[in-house]
Amino acid sequence: MPLAFDENEQRYRIPSDYYLPPTNFTPEEALALIVLCSDLGEHSHLPFFRPAQSAALKLESSLPDRLRRQLRSPGSAIKIRLEPSNQLSAHEATYDRLVDAVAERRCVRIGYRSPIEPDEMCTKVKPYRLLFSRRSWYLIGRSSLHRSVRTFNVGRITRLEVLEETYEIPRGFSLSRYLRNAWHLVPESGPDQKVVVRFSKLVAQNVAEVAWHKTQELHFNADGTLDYHVTVSGLTEMSWWILGYGDQAEVLAPDELRERIAEKATRMVDIYNG
Repeated sequence: MPLAFDENEQRYRIPSDYYLPPTNFTPEEALALIVLCSDLGEHSHLPFFRPAQSAALKLESSLPDRLRRQLRSPGSAIKIRLEPSNQLSAHEATYDRLVDAVAERRCVRIGYRSPIEPDEMCTKVKPYRLLFSRRSWYLIGRSSLHRSVRTFNVGRITRLEVLEETYEIPRGFSLSRYLRNAWHLVPESGPDQKVVVRFSKLVAQNVAEVAWHKTQELHFNADGTLDYHVTVSGLTEMSWWILGYGDQAEVLAPDELRERIAEKATRMVDIYNG
């Protein structure tokens, strides 16, 4: 798809003379698009919301009055709420240029503000994928600084230069292979580890109702507690999830993770005891 850079808005746009051919929608398809676009994105800052909303409004305006009334009735009764997401209003130009770089297989040089590094880093990246997950957009690609594939939060990119240098995505690369069994987005080096967390009766059903990870196994005990089994590529991301359940969760294995949680809990006690 051809993109043109808008100098005034500093972002890439599809040229106005590039349009798709007419498409026929069934009432069910129209309902799905209109409900999703009217209820999902405006306040949750979902990616692609504005063009999707524009498409839904065009679709609705072209419908006969009878069908429009039928669509609006269930549309007003259906509500969908999502988690808050990272607002990229100040990074739209960065996002648009990354889309173009991925499409044209061009390297980029970025300045990046990592939450765990004191100074801003600069690295050349071969952008393999743009991924929206949970709350934010992420750039996944090979970093010259780290000499490996890394994950970068688009909202933390401070500057971006699209280079003339091109690249090829390795034939064996895939997101699933890169992420392995990461709890979310950051796989850690070393072998995968089996984790067992016991949740109290108070939250056991709440935990069991959600597919948190592709490897999870659930075992309810006679007293109503839940033993949650999972295999993960790294413990750091999962540790924060466990801490979110406070005293309703206890790590049974491995010892390394149990010690991490105990250390963080001790620090929390110190903070609240002044």
